[in-house]
Amino acid sequence: MSRTDRARRSSMPLTVAVSVTAALLTAGCAGLTGSAHAGGCRADDTWSPAQRARWLRPAVSFPGDADAAVAIRPRSLADGGPLCEPIAVQVQFWRLTATAAGTDMTSALRVRLATLGSEDRTVGFPAGLAAGERDGCTGVLMAAYTGAPLTWSELPEDTGSLGSGTARVRFRTDRIGAYRLLPPAHPRPCRTAGRPTPTPSAPPATANPWGLDHP
Repeated sequence: MSRTDRARRSSMPLTVAVSVTAALLTAGCAGLTGSAHAGGCRADDTWSPAQRARWLRPAVSFPGDADAAVAIRPRSLADGGPLCEPIAVQVQFWRLTATAAGTDMTSALRVRLATLGSEDRTVGFPAGLAAGERDGCTGVLMAAYTGAPLTWSELPEDTGSLGSGTARVRFRTDRIGAYRLLPPAHPRPCRTAGRPTPTPSAPPATANPWGLDHP
């Protein structure tokens, strides 16, 4: 065997080892798609408002009972994963009051949560807006969205025509993760000329465990 052959054979184990190591590293990195971190969380520092809303959407549900009007469940690695840094999520309720002039919409309660998507959060109805407390002239719109409180220009348009049978509203922003509309059930008598129109009451204190502005 020549000196060249011996040198070539002695270098083969090192070449194989380097190749195997490279393959393992490639496989490991391939498992961390997009902005995932090795710790199992996702970095959201470069996400747009619409991307944060899409992450939030599958986690939101509306049980509708007195204890949990809005629920935000943890995100598993299989459906988006928790975040590495918390984001602000606003849960907001608007009172819908049918009047002779249409349907008035006034903010009833807003709760701010900071969430990683790794814990359960629930928010109850404001006083007077649970199913057994609303009359036929009163409805409620509830939404979970990311970032700062909605501005006037981001709220839905044409709410004056909301009534029984209405299923959707159109927010003027892409920050909405999910919403649910419960319009006044019997708005027509409320709009009869000569009948006093309901006056929305001041937002009551909330019994939610984190208060109105949870850090």
